[in-house]
Amino acid sequence: MARVLVTPRSVTSSGHPALDDLRAAGYEVVFCTPGQQPSEEELIGLLPGCVGYLAGVEKIGARTLQAAGDLKVISRNGTGVNNIDLEAAGRRNIRVCRAEGANARGVAELSVGLLLGLARSIPASDRDMKNGQWQRHKGTELAGKTLGLVGCGKIGREVARIALGIGMDVVAYDVQPDAAFCPGPKFRFAPLDEVLRQADFLSLHCPPAADGTPVIDRRALLRMKRGVYLVNTARHELVDVAALDQQLETGHVAGAALDVFDTEPPTDHALVDHDRVIATPHVGAFTKESVDRAVQAAVDNLLEALRELQSTPNRSRLTC
Repeated sequence: MARVLVTPRSVTSSGHPALDDLRAAGYEVVFCTPGQQPSEEELIGLLPGCVGYLAGVEKIGARTLQAAGDLKVISRNGTGVNNIDLEAAGRRNIRVCRAEGANARGVAELSVGLLLGLARSIPASDRDMKNGQWQRHKGTELAGKTLGLVGCGKIGREVARIALGIGMDVVAYDVQPDAAFCPGPKFRFAPLDEVLRQADFLSLHCPPAADGTPVIDRRALLRMKRGVYLVNTARHELVDVAALDQQLETGHVAGAALDVFDTEPPTDHALVDHDRVIATPHVGAFTKESVDRAVQAAVDNLLEALRELQSTPNRSRLTC
């Protein structure tokens, strides 16, 4: 029986009904260590004999793919594929699929929740109360403020709609701006430099640069208003964390919220422990609804790709 490896932590910890579709199609479903992101060595031990791989955010490099001699399809339970060595996958004719947009609402709602948490110092106030301290933190209201978006795909658009509903102005940068997207009169697209200069709050929703260069480095931070707030629920590579730490200390950045880290769990706690940083453990897409949509989409994409490859094995299309 052909096997399919399943690794997303949200699925391995508690299972998911969508996996029954794989079993009904005749595949044996195998898991990595439940609730844990698999290491390279664990993947190398599990992938031989697997024709399909329902993948999470773990790194899938050339060495891992070299060990996956039977692998035909990798299906992500999310949008991002920067954790996959696509060049190595292409050399081995492994198709890579994405569950595009499945987690957009979950990530967007977390992003706006973090905006509110920063604006009103909600975590700090809660922490003070639990420590027996009656310490009030003066906040700022979001209505009338400008939200800058770096990336305006499916997630960025959801954030824009919610922010407009709160009463914010939204100015967005995207590599390929869609002129047809105009959710309200207080929304517009603009060049990146203008977005950085005008934002009172900045939220990141784009893939990292191909060369790994941070989009938000020291120069970008210094182009922003003094007192800006930064939210990153996208990719850790987007932000130069040393520069962010420095600008938090100077007060140029009033606060930051981070849901993504270089190592997860993080080993460097300089920002995690900072008084003006809200840190969450990569939970943007970790809602019941987002998990359900993403897993079902990933399973559907995987089965469709495997069926297509069985019927036309020489087909060269490597993405879906």
